[in-house]
Amino acid sequence: MSPASRGAAPDGAALDHVVVNVLGRMDEAAACFAALGFQLTPRGHHSLGSINHLMMTPGPYLELVGLPETGPQRQDVLDSPFGLNGLVLQSADAVATRGRLAAAGLAAGPPVAFSRPVTVDGETREARFRTVRHPADLFPAGRLYHCEHLTPDLVWRPDWFAHPNGFAGIDALTVESPDPESEAGRYAAACGAPADRVDGTWRIRLGATTVAIVPGERARFRDLGLVFSGLDVLAARAASVAGARWTRLGPDTGTLALPAFDLRLLCRVLA
Repeated sequence: MSPASRGAAPDGAALDHVVVNVLGRMDEAAACFAALGFQLTPRGHHSLGSINHLMMTPGPYLELVGLPETGPQRQDVLDSPFGLNGLVLQSADAVATRGRLAAAGLAAGPPVAFSRPVTVDGETREARFRTVRHPADLFPAGRLYHCEHLTPDLVWRPDWFAHPNGFAGIDALTVESPDPESEAGRYAAACGAPADRVDGTWRIRLGATTVAIVPGERARFRDLGLVFSGLDVLAARAASVAGARWTRLGPDTGTLALPAFDLRLLCRVLA
């Protein structure tokens, strides 16, 4: 499985993954999401000085990123807000992505290469990536960057797609901004996709995922929309997780608030 096998898209016009920053609370976060019925990949240790767990789907995935207890600590994770804070776009070629961004008038740093060990079939291999990042002040709501997977077969493993709670994909990300029109223009340029205005909300389509940019008092990533094969298992598991608040909105929709991680998940059944 690879990004390319999920359908060809112009560079940047498809979502790669969404990041929740848990800083030094990875054990707590991993236990919470596992209790909610997500299958987490084994803990990864990045060469840049961060740790992670992934919740995989055949398409975009959800990542918990944090910091190790000892050793180097990744500065951009340290500097990033706690909670929902990373929107990561696919890149077929990090160098070409940076060129496209420059042509669109967007500042971006040079590609940064890093890796993490992955054990597959008893063999330890290196999952390798290159990312292109924007200055933090360009997208104040949260980190927006671009990721080229050099070894996608070590990330998209079918045995990691099965979640006890039926998690099946990422539906939407809501971005709040005091100036949504200007924000939408920057997001559209970075994503390589148009921003359409509907009833005061700017919407950018990234495959099956919508980035919605709405008016708000401060810049932030507000809500994350997830899709499931059903909601009964998630609702039952949420009832046993301390601090989790599940609200059923209808037969096929609900919200899951996780205040400990400053998260609100908008959940619906996959159509």
